Amino acid sequence: MKLFSYNSVDTPIHRLSGLTKLICFLFLTFAVMYSYDLRVVLLVMLFSIVVLWVSRIRYAQIRSMIIYVLIFIVTNAIISFFFAPEFGVEIYGTRHEIVKLFGHVYLTQEQLLYQVTKLFKYASVIPLGMIFLLTTNPSEFASSLSGVGVHYKASYAVALTLRYFPDIQRDYRDISLAQQARGLDLSHKAKFMDRFKNALLIVIPLIFSTLERIELISNAMDLRGFGKGKQRTWYTAKKFSRDDYLAMLLSALIFGGSLCVSAFLNHSRFYNPFI
Repeated sequence: MKLFSYNSVDTPIHRLSGLTKLICFLFLTFAVMYSYDLRVVLLVMLFSIVVLWVSRIRYAQIRSMIIYVLIFIVTNAIISFFFAPEFGVEIYGTRHEIVKLFGHVYLTQEQLLYQVTKLFKYASVIPLGMIFLLTTNPSEFASSLSGVGVHYKASYAVALTLRYFPDIQRDYRDISLAQQARGLDLSHKAKFMDRFKNALLIVIPLIFSTLERIELISNAMDLRGFGKGKQRTWYTAKKFSRDDYLAMLLSALIFGGSLCVSAFLNHSRFYNPFI
């Protein structure tokens, strides 16, 4: 399966405009990033999982991304704890020790709540990003951006960027197979450092193939007179439907609810159950 590759399936999520999905993604991401209330974060996470299921995105399509995300989340949690093991105590203003780890370092309830909240914040945003990337046609998204006033050159650059991820993955796989056919060992039988060094040998031809593709695309666009006119038409342009407005309204309500919880219920960005 390709990473970041558009998955053409007829679902309510796929039928939404690319601009709608971007606006919803931003609303929900801001709602999660602003609030440190675990209840709000879990609510958005549950909502994102439901949308992921409605999008009919198979696990095989996102398995690699999930592995990378889990590695990032665990590494971030470990590093942030050992660099600031008392940060939760400073935030919540109380101290409830659970266990002594080593020296003067203790695991506290406050730090545990802060770490768990931050972990679920990342876990809530990642599915939203997957949904946006896997259900948005790059050309349709570019036409949507152009339709709301973004210059078509910038819109087209966004479309090329979204199309570029699966191309890089395909080139990396092709180069990897070619190198392995020449005797380069990238299997699990080789030592980790040997595999790492051999993987680096794939990067150089990947860079050159990328530069060659950039030149090819640039020449093709110049030959077709791209950028000469002030406006352009789009083959995949899509008008907003009722579902688009409903999706944006729902995302805006979730974002507004997150702000209201922080402002009126918690009187802070942080949910403090220790008071």
